[in-house]
Amino acid sequence: MSTSSSAAFDAGRGPAEHDVRTQIIEAATAHFSHYGYDKTTVSDLAKAIGFSKAYIYKFFASKQAIGEVICTNCLAQIEGEVHAALEGVQAPPDRLRVLFTVIVEASLRLFLQDRRLYEIAVAAATDQWSSTQAYKGRIRQLIEEILKEGRASGVFERATPLEATSHAVYQVLVPYLNPVTLPHLSALHAESPTALQDLVLRSLAPQRK
Repeated sequence: MSTSSSAAFDAGRGPAEHDVRTQIIEAATAHFSHYGYDKTTVSDLAKAIGFSKAYIYKFFASKQAIGEVICTNCLAQIEGEVHAALEGVQAPPDRLRVLFTVIVEASLRLFLQDRRLYEIAVAAATDQWSSTQAYKGRIRQLIEEILKEGRASGVFERATPLEATSHAVYQVLVPYLNPVTLPHLSALHAESPTALQDLVLRSLAPQRK
């Protein structure tokens, strides 16, 4: 598949809340889920919805632009679960555990339960769509915020530069954020779901003198 990473995220034309845009997204989600992203063209979507291809292009610049919105909706679902789970969790180590647990389980469930829509996630990751890049940036920022909280309260070490630490912790999560590698990790996660959490938290603990 050849999709351009330079295509603007949600290159939609017309108001985002427009009923027609919503109708196109809903129809595209159903069509991709049934036939797959790779095998679906804008012409196919136009026929399924009952619009002309030219009319769809009034709202979206390309098939990828439609895929970007669907991908963003899926990633927002994962983020919503993460933030809901973090509510009321105060201790930074516990917050980090919750982040790891929920983001891994939500990603596995969402991306692997629908094999057809999973193709969109693979395309987004492979071609580095802006929706996935923005999502990764927000997860990286959330990790850094938790690390700052832990350093301020004295439960995490402060000798290593914060940027280096947050990057290292984020890298541990990267395979679970990437739908290309995700299927190969599901069995490992099922065997020992807290192994990565334990390893990361041990590395973050202050050194005893």
